[in-house]
Amino acid sequence: MNASKADLKGIVQQWADHIGVRMPEIHLRHMRRKWASISMKGRLTLNTELLDLPEALREYVIVHELVHLLVPNHGKLFKGYMSAYLPDWEERQNRLRSFY
Repeated sequence: MNASKADLKGIVQQWADHIGVRMPEIHLRHMRRKWASISMKGRLTLNTELLDLPEALREYVIVHELVHLLVPNHGKLFKGYMSAYLPDWEERQNRLRSFY
């Protein structure tokens, strides 16, 4: 279950290529209230606690943040992209809530 920073970087690269966005600059640090954040300048900050999550939930967090490079809010278009890339994203989101 434990992942490394290199594992996370690999997942980010794979999904950035798949979604068609630029590979962000990745930073890993403890975050009290979030799993991750992304800036429009391409800085992806991931919570160190992601390393201990199941792979499917790490993947959900990464895809969620990368989709924000296409759509900055959580509206219909954002949800449409999420459904296209991760059809079970809502289930993963609900599972993730049990960890925080």
